[in-house]
Amino acid sequence: MKFSAERESLLAALQSVIGVVERRQTMPILANLLLSAESAKLSITATDLEVELVASTEIKSAADSRVTVPGRKLLDICRSLPEGATLTFSQDGDKLTVKAGKSRFVLATLPASDFPVIDELAQQQSLTLPQADFKRLLDKTHFSMAQQDVRYYLNGMLLETDGKMLRTVATDGHRLALCEMDLPSKANGQQVIIPRKGVLELQRLLGTEGDVLITIGSNHVRAQIGDVRFTSKLIDGRFPEYSRVIPAASPKAIVADREMLRSALQRTSILANEKYRGIRLALKKNSMTLQAHNPEQEEAEEQVEVSYKGDELEVGFNVSYLLDALAAVDGAEVEIGVTDGNSSCLVRAPGVSSARYVVMPMRL
Repeated sequence: MKFSAERESLLAALQSVIGVVERRQTMPILANLLLSAESAKLSITATDLEVELVASTEIKSAADSRVTVPGRKLLDICRSLPEGATLTFSQDGDKLTVKAGKSRFVLATLPASDFPVIDELAQQQSLTLPQADFKRLLDKTHFSMAQQDVRYYLNGMLLETDGKMLRTVATDGHRLALCEMDLPSKANGQQVIIPRKGVLELQRLLGTEGDVLITIGSNHVRAQIGDVRFTSKLIDGRFPEYSRVIPAASPKAIVADREMLRSALQRTSILANEKYRGIRLALKKNSMTLQAHNPEQEEAEEQVEVSYKGDELEVGFNVSYLLDALAAVDGAEVEIGVTDGNSSCLVRAPGVSSARYVVMPMRL
């Protein structure tokens, strides 16, 4: 193996894929990157056996070859070199020498044949979408994914097509987030669950310009974003019937200034129980009182002017879940649909159904 590459293009490719390289590995080869030189193009592959990232960059190459090198060490070398540097790579046995100017580094390698790569997808359908639109779907729902839940199918995000719409849904059993968009062309109806790490990597890679090509297979999902190819295993499980838990738009909706309500919730939450994060909403005509208390007998109370014409009622919620939902709502105003003290609330921008958030009540 012998090739040379410009520092800036190589660094950009390395930074695109390094996110899936774990610092603590069960298999030593997973700490390495696979470098594949082929006809003036270098492909850099990283994997953790669940998510695979491949970035490409142009090089000057003498012959096609493959090798694996420690990922984070190569990235640190690249970062530390001056701008405009040209790196020359040459392999001798199980060592790879990297030269740039007066610097020389010798890295240990592992056989490329041992590197695990995801085989070609059994493609079921593909979708081409604007990156900004797909990123919005993930950004508006990712925070409701569960973390290390025994119900493994909750530790990810549902990606669903129903022919005309593309929808993302995430829930941890206590709250739910849903966001949807119109598809530019007709698609097959399909449901897949992308694991949490895959969702977070996709968010990092997606930008606001250009398109993304999404390919959905039977066991994997793939996204081509510029020069980076993302592939993730899918979670094998059945996502809950989420439509059953989304309340209908309530006639007793509270409409409030979103930023004013968010600030009031943040202030009141300072004295909420640190473990349960409970906060009580006491509703009267055009008025909402926020109350919090904790085991140290400390209390916080704040009154907020709202538009509300329903009956008087009190209901408790996890304040962190409410704040997450408010942060995801677009627009100056927010609508919170409430039914009674024992029912979930529906949070959305007034009259908007493309992004909806459900928060379960708490007993306080």
